[in-house]
Amino acid sequence: MLRSQTRFLLIVAWLLFWVLMVSTALQEYARDGGHEYWKPILWETSSAFTCTVLLMVQRHLTRKYDGLISSPVRWFARQLVFLPMYWILFTPIAFGIRHAIYAMNGEIYTHTPWAQTFLYEDVKITVFFTTFTGIVFGVLSFHAMLEEKLRVARANASLREAQLLRLSQQMQPHFLFNALNTISSLMYSDVQRADAMLVQLSDVLRATLDVGERHLVPLETELRILRGYAALMSERFADRVSIAWDIDESLLGIEVPVMSMQPLLENVFKHTVEKRRQLTAISISAQRQQDTLLLRIEDDSGTLQGDGTGSGIGVRNLRERLAALYGERAAFDLIQLSPAGVRAEVRLPCAS
Repeated sequence: MLRSQTRFLLIVAWLLFWVLMVSTALQEYARDGGHEYWKPILWETSSAFTCTVLLMVQRHLTRKYDGLISSPVRWFARQLVFLPMYWILFTPIAFGIRHAIYAMNGEIYTHTPWAQTFLYEDVKITVFFTTFTGIVFGVLSFHAMLEEKLRVARANASLREAQLLRLSQQMQPHFLFNALNTISSLMYSDVQRADAMLVQLSDVLRATLDVGERHLVPLETELRILRGYAALMSERFADRVSIAWDIDESLLGIEVPVMSMQPLLENVFKHTVEKRRQLTAISISAQRQQDTLLLRIEDDSGTLQGDGTGSGIGVRNLRERLAALYGERAAFDLIQLSPAGVRAEVRLPCAS
């Protein structure tokens, strides 16, 4: 597509160039008192026709050397071979056309002696050849640069795709391992609750299987996974946790990274709920702030672990996926609340 557009623009530029040459010749001819305007038109169009034919021949025969564009000396050397073709053929063809048209009109086309004519025209055609060859080199170099950028972009996209797939696949067994450990802890102490948790786990796993290998899913799908996980963990800590949901229903169709909220909620249970006997209040929200989708999970009792940036598998995984998917357009923060509590906040680009 790009090459076709470039070819079209070059053809238009070529035609405009010769229109300019004809216009200039007409003005000079009129200034010198001439009145047979077909003559300057013939002079320039015969040159245009001859140059076009020679250029097409040169381009046809040198197209196979386009791969040498990265070695300019070798590429120009291949083009230089065709310069004698211009020296030998341009003057006989262009002037032959002029002589023929003049003869058809019963006139004789006069010019300087052939030796001087050849010398003068060969100097002009050498300048023309050099200019044209330089333009072709520039166009080919431009396309080579764009194609290289495209190859790099495709390679980066493939690398990013592989990275995202690895990260997504890493999350699923990590989540399953923790969930099964939770169920295992209840197997002998409370069979009914363990059974209820297995049902909840099956619902969550069904939701994750429905996602397949997708990296982005509608917020509605992400919340389905999150609600299943929340129900699973609430069953285990029935008397120690309460969860409040504040979801803007108009945002359910916006795509978010798959399993981006579950590891944040898992952190609350792992670092806060499991370590306390008192009730922990958790709030989960999804709201829009101008062109940003703001996802929040916060509790009223936790404290930041380590350096406060989050070093667990889930949090580290989320940071890497956000960077791969959005670059600097997304943000993730863990915020210590006062007097107690931690807020996990994910900001994603959101179209108006």
